[in-house]
Amino acid sequence: MAEAQAKAFVEFQRVQKSYDGEVLVVKDLNLSVARGEFLTMLGPSGSGKTTCLMMLAGFETATHGEILLDGKPINNIPPHKRGIGMVFQNYALFPHMTVGENLSFPLEVRKFNKIDREAKVKRALDMVEMGDFLSRRPSQLSGGQQQRIALARALVFEPELVLMDEPLGALDKQLREKMQFEITDLAHKLGITVVYVTHDQTEALTMSDRVAVFNDGVIQQIAAPDTLYESPDNSFVAQFIGENNTLEGMVKEIKNGVALVQLDSGDLINCKPINVTKPGERTRVSIRPERVEYNKDRLKKGVHTLKAEVLEFIYMGDIFRTRLRVAGNDEFIIKTRNAPDQIRLQPGTEIEIGWMPEDCRALDA
Repeated sequence: MAEAQAKAFVEFQRVQKSYDGEVLVVKDLNLSVARGEFLTMLGPSGSGKTTCLMMLAGFETATHGEILLDGKPINNIPPHKRGIGMVFQNYALFPHMTVGENLSFPLEVRKFNKIDREAKVKRALDMVEMGDFLSRRPSQLSGGQQQRIALARALVFEPELVLMDEPLGALDKQLREKMQFEITDLAHKLGITVVYVTHDQTEALTMSDRVAVFNDGVIQQIAAPDTLYESPDNSFVAQFIGENNTLEGMVKEIKNGVALVQLDSGDLINCKPINVTKPGERTRVSIRPERVEYNKDRLKKGVHTLKAEVLEFIYMGDIFRTRLRVAGNDEFIIKTRNAPDQIRLQPGTEIEIGWMPEDCRALDA
């Protein structure tokens, strides 16, 4: 974060947004994006992420605070003069224009001459491997091809900043995954700064240098994808990013950086204290499904074990997904790699499970 601050290309300084003068959709937002960074704003519907993007684009006005681009305030600069590329979910291509005319349009607005326009259109189409589609109309293209053209149009005038609002939302899973890698690869090759909005956590983790997790108009945590997943700051982030097991309990003691938690079932477990500070506090304990072990040979000495009953065993090809009843929770999931030594569990079987204390986080209740 310090690095991003030092070379901030995009900056939100205490930005707030309200539509009715009472309810804040975005609350006191401070955010820095480094030049060349791929930052994703992730969160549920109504969390404020799209509003932030629209304020940066100039389609919404901040109620309070300042937005800076390369150190210059842009609050009062109209959208077409900000020099920002935009890609929307619905592509927003002009249906009456050919692909070439669609790409040429932002260059005409910026008063490029005909020779330069043709060269830039060709370069942008080649970047997205659509060079042969110059004279087609959008209606003659598939969803994936239209998305590529929308991306090329956003890049054609060589902006330093590109904003993307749920750009892959309308594509099927396979094409969506392919486009994720293509967009990320292109952004890094061109060295452009990307601010990307999605509610899809897998997309955010796959594509981003950093992810800002929004809820209720506030950034709950901003970090690299692996940090967000491995070390969530609070219960919301733990639940929103990836699959997660939770067990309710109370802190008994905190000693030498370890919290002893008594679960509501009476079981005692050791955890890493994240936002609990003293005995008597309620806590929600968080453990990722792939960190839980049930193979006796792999359960290390000194690890707390809990009794569990197998409720469901699902074969998923590369992994086994097992649902257990643990400490009164019937939705406790473990994921294990499909390896020759992994036991296939039968529903009704009673087993012992365990995990390392550092993989178990005592979060806010």
